[in-house]
Amino acid sequence: MPNLKDLKTRIDSVKSTQKITSAMKMVAAAKLRRAQESAEEARPYAIRMERMLGSLSQSVGESEGAPKLMTGTGSENTHLLVAFTADRGLCGGFNGSIVRQVRSMARELRAEGRAVKIFCVGRKGHDVLKREFPDDVVDCIEGLGRRSIEYQDANRISQIIIDLFETGNFDICTIIFNRFQSAMTQIVTPQQIIPFDPEDKAIKDKDAISDSAQAVYIFEPEEDEILADLLPRNMAVQIFQALLESSASEHGARMSAMDNATRNAGEMIDKLTLTYNRTRQAFITKELIEIISGAEAL
Repeated sequence: MPNLKDLKTRIDSVKSTQKITSAMKMVAAAKLRRAQESAEEARPYAIRMERMLGSLSQSVGESEGAPKLMTGTGSENTHLLVAFTADRGLCGGFNGSIVRQVRSMARELRAEGRAVKIFCVGRKGHDVLKREFPDDVVDCIEGLGRRSIEYQDANRISQIIIDLFETGNFDICTIIFNRFQSAMTQIVTPQQIIPFDPEDKAIKDKDAISDSAQAVYIFEPEEDEILADLLPRNMAVQIFQALLESSASEHGARMSAMDNATRNAGEMIDKLTLTYNRTRQAFITKELIEIISGAEAL
């Protein structure tokens, strides 16, 4: 039979945990509102940026003056996977879903004879992927978004990736992040950013493509010069969008996870309280039986 003191101690412990998870849920809900607004407001800009570049790239094609960020290296031997995870846990399957996707993509690419390199944004993804791919993790950035996501953070990540590309460290770069859909649902999204692939983006909108095909534009300066300037900016914009989506998804996942933890703690408290009351009643009944038996013996 369990000890009453141990049961009481455990009930108090679970109540303390419930207070913590409830507080974390409220904090995540407050942060989620701001993060969701930022992610949703940035989506139209990121989509139209790629739509414009897609229209511009169609006129340039694969000419000799086309930027390398659009045409690529001509090879597909080395892939860079950029994983966007969180620095903290307690957010359900948010980090695990990204790690599973990166692991799956890395194994598929290796099975095809490709080399894989991994760039981690967030400590949790780095901690897991470093154990499985110790020689393939090229860099890790931590501490982003402690207060809010800034464009300078995305620009810094973009510059690191461009430097790696220009020094010949990889041929194709794909970012993997959680796209925010709701507090309960986050969609793991791989998106190729190097080389720029208009067929793989949101510019598949038929109306937009037909409108751009009918219009005639005169560019000043030339298209290849505009692309050379806009492609790095587009990379920073897409990475910034991924950071915003990932931040909103993290807060949504944490709010949902802490809500489940709070409810589970409540259920556990009810069960422990019932066990405590039954045990206490059993001790009282036992003592009464002992007193009555002793009185009858006299």
